[in-house]
Amino acid sequence: MMMIDKMIVVLKRTVESILVGNVGHEKCESYLLFRRETSLGPGVRAFFYFLGLAYCFIGLSAITARFFKSMENVVKHSRKVVEIDPQTGVQIVRYEKVWNYAVADIALLAFGTSFPQISLATIDAIRNIGNLYAGGLGPGTLVGSAAFDLFPIHAVCVVVPKAGELKKIADVGVWLVDLFWSFWAYIWLYIILKVWTPNIITVWESLLTVLQFGLLLIHAYAQDKQWPYISIPFSRTERPEDWVPEEVDSSKHNNDVTDDYSQILQVNENDNGGIVDVYSIHSENGSGSLYQKVPDAEDEAESSGKCFDKDTAEDHHLFAIWKQQFVDALMLENAESRKLNSVFLRLGRLIWQLLLTPWRLLFSFVPPCHIAHGWIAFISSLIFISGVAYVVTQLSDLISCVTGVNPYVIAFTVLASGTSWPDLVASKIAAERQTTADSAIANIIGSNSVNIYVGIGIPWLIDTAYNYVAYREPLYIQNAEGLSFSLIVFFSTSIGCISVLVFRRITLGGELGGPRFWAWITSIYFMILWVIFIVLSSLKVSGII
Repeated sequence: MMMIDKMIVVLKRTVESILVGNVGHEKCESYLLFRRETSLGPGVRAFFYFLGLAYCFIGLSAITARFFKSMENVVKHSRKVVEIDPQTGVQIVRYEKVWNYAVADIALLAFGTSFPQISLATIDAIRNIGNLYAGGLGPGTLVGSAAFDLFPIHAVCVVVPKAGELKKIADVGVWLVDLFWSFWAYIWLYIILKVWTPNIITVWESLLTVLQFGLLLIHAYAQDKQWPYISIPFSRTERPEDWVPEEVDSSKHNNDVTDDYSQILQVNENDNGGIVDVYSIHSENGSGSLYQKVPDAEDEAESSGKCFDKDTAEDHHLFAIWKQQFVDALMLENAESRKLNSVFLRLGRLIWQLLLTPWRLLFSFVPPCHIAHGWIAFISSLIFISGVAYVVTQLSDLISCVTGVNPYVIAFTVLASGTSWPDLVASKIAAERQTTADSAIANIIGSNSVNIYVGIGIPWLIDTAYNYVAYREPLYIQNAEGLSFSLIVFFSTSIGCISVLVFRRITLGGELGGPRFWAWITSIYFMILWVIFIVLSSLKVSGII
C-alpha cells in the first residue's frame, strides 16, 4: 500500500508540473526559437513543445517513406553474370541480385527503420562531446524503442492477417540467428554497464559493440547460404521464391495519379498513408499497386517507352520527374479522396494533407529514387532524417527542462514510440501482404540488434574516443543503475514474448494470425508486457523503486 501511495503522489506531482509548474523546480530559461517563450507558463510551453514533437514524428514518417522507396531500388539492383555451359560451350547470360536477402533485411531494412533512433542518439552524443558523462536521450530511446518493437509491434502483427489465416516463419535458421544476436546484444550491454567496468564505458567496449554488428551480418549470410559448421541445420523449403504474392493492379482505375512522372511518388498512398511497401524488395514483380516496377537490367529493353527510358532518363526525364515531385507534394486531393461520400471524411483527409504538405514539399528535394540504383535518394533521405532528429532532441530537452520529468522517462515513452513508428508500419505491411512471417518478425528482431550494436555503439564510440584523446578518461554513465534495471526487465519480458510465439507455432501452426480470439488474446498479452516494462523502468530511473 505504501508503494502505491508513493506512486500516486509522484504521478500527481508530475501532472502538476506539466499544468502549473513543478514546485521547487527552477524556471526553464532555454527556448526553441524565441527568448519570449520563457515568459509563457510551463504548462503552455509543454503543450506546444509536445505538439511540435508530434509534428516531427509525422515528418519522420513522411521522409521514411521516401527512404524505403530508395532502399527498395538499392536492393532490386541486379548484375550481369556470363557463364559457359561446359557441355555445349554455349554462353549463358543471367542476372542475379547484388544484395543477399538475409543481409538486406538487417543491413538496409532493419537499419532503415531504426535510423530515426540511431540519428537521434548520434546527435545527442555529438552535442555531448567534451562532457565526461553520457547523455540520457540516446540510450533511453533505443532501449525503449526495442521494447516498443518487440511488444506493441508484435501485438499489431499478430492480429493483422485475415481471420483464420496463419503465417509462420519459413526460414527458422535465420530467425534463430537474429534472435541469438538480439538477446546477446542486451546481455552484452548489461555486462559492460554493470559487470566488466561498472558505470563507465571505455573505447574498447564501445568499439567491440560496433564490431559485433559485422559479426551479425556475417552469421546471417552464412545461415542463408547454409555454410557448414556455422549455420544451424534448418531447412527452408517452405519459403516461396517471391515472398510477396501477386496482386491485382489497381492503377488502371487511377489514371490521373499514375502518369509517367508522378508514379514514383504515388506509392500505395491511399492504402497506408504514404508509406511505401518496402517488402516488395523480396518480389521480382514489385507488386505495388500504384507504381511501376523499376526495371532490372534484364527487362530494361522492355521499358524503353516508359518513364525509365534508358536514353532519356538521364536528361529530360530526370528533371521532369524531379519537378513533378514538387507538383505532387502540393496536391491535396486525388481520385480516391474525391470518391469519398462523407463530407466529414473528405474534410478530415484534406486537413491531414494540409498538415503533410510542408513536409512533402521539403522532402521533394530528395532526388528521384531510381537514379544510381537509389543510392543518391538513400543518402539524401538519411540527411533529412538526421535534420528532423536534431529538432526532436531539442524539443525533448525542452520538455524535460520545462516539466522536470526525467529525460530517461521521456525517452522510454514518447521518443521511443514516436521514432519507432516506421518499424510499426513496415512490419504491419509485411504481416498483411507476405505469405510468410519472416520479414515482419525479422524486422522487429533485427531492429533490436541494430539499436544496440549501431544505435548505442557508435554514439558511445564517438564520446569515448574524444574523452580518451582529450582527457584520458572513459565515458561515465549517470543513471547506469536505472538503465541496467531496464535491461533486466526487458530481457525478462522478452522471454515471455518469444515463448508465446514459439507456443503459437507449436499449437496453432504459425506465429501470426490464426483464430481471431487467440490472436487478440496474444495481442493483449504483448501490450501488457510493454506496460510492465514502461512502468517499472520509469519508476526505477525516477528513483521511486
